[in-house]
Amino acid sequence: MATPSMSMNKLIHHAVRRDLDRLQDAVGAFPDGDKRRAADLHRGWAFFDAELTRHHEGEHRIAWPALEAIGVEQATLTQFDDEHDALAAALSQARAAMATLAASASRADADAAATAVAQVAQAAQTHLDHEEQVTEPLFAEHHGSPAIKEMSKKFTRDQSLKTGAEFFAWVQHGASAEEIAALKQSVPGPVLAILPKLFGRRYYREIAPIWR
Repeated sequence: MATPSMSMNKLIHHAVRRDLDRLQDAVGAFPDGDKRRAADLHRGWAFFDAELTRHHEGEHRIAWPALEAIGVEQATLTQFDDEHDALAAALSQARAAMATLAASASRADADAAATAVAQVAQAAQTHLDHEEQVTEPLFAEHHGSPAIKEMSKKFTRDQSLKTGAEFFAWVQHGASAEEIAALKQSVPGPVLAILPKLFGRRYYREIAPIWR
């Protein structure tokens, strides 16, 4: 199989950036007192929060050993972990702010949530840019190596069928043609077409409509 034009890691990062843009736009435009919209935004936030948390915790357990095996220095991995810690702290603050907004549906709490989500975006952008700068050339160079193949298998085993289906629905939602092409270089087309529709329907039914 040809080397993908971008790694699965970068494809996930693009999905993270898209959701952060959606969240910032939606919270910024929140109509005071709209309890239904507040509940919808909290549901969308919770999905995003779970995906991003699963991603960076999985990186520490699964990706870092593989990266060390292909030449990334421990000092760089420690920097990545420090960036993850900053991101986790920002997520914790935004988690609380979004829960408060869901309970009150007030414009004032939407403003506070907007500030918290912006802090998540800043922490995420710092880490995602740094990680891609280091890892994208290495993922391309070592595509197909035993360490990277084993890493991919471990990430697959780390998800349930439902979680994996919703993940693929999320990664494809709003993705560019270039991203979809890269994704199909890593994952068989029928899997991407069928798995999310069979087992990831909650994403299409409950999450994607929030961002329309």
